[in-house]
Amino acid sequence: MLIWIIGLLMGILSGLAIGGGTLLVPALVFLVGTKQHIAQGVSLAVFIPTALVAIVTHARQGNVNFKLAFYLIVGSVIGAIGGSLLASELNAELLRKIFGFFLIAMGIYEYVGKSKLEKIKEKERKN
Repeated sequence: MLIWIIGLLMGILSGLAIGGGTLLVPALVFLVGTKQHIAQGVSLAVFIPTALVAIVTHARQGNVNFKLAFYLIVGSVIGAIGGSLLASELNAELLRKIFGFFLIAMGIYEYVGKSKLEKIKEKERKN
């Protein structure tokens, strides 16, 4: 039952384009006891169908710039190859620390970055 709940929450986050992997990887590692490399691999595999559903939904609403997406896809595929090769060479403890650092850094960025973005938008409205 826990796996189904984790999957549901991950799907919701993916649909919101927040990133279900930010929930899925820690949940699999800490709640289910999955090894870090396996949790990250599962997260990537699960991402494909959830991303397809989200793409269709957002495309129907006119929220997808396919030209921009194409350029990002090309870079992402190249980066994914390099990243997966690198991840397979790292030990699980280091990979877990890198992932944790990434989550903390993104949390700080979201907390601090939002206020800066709001200030920029406010400044633009005044001009």
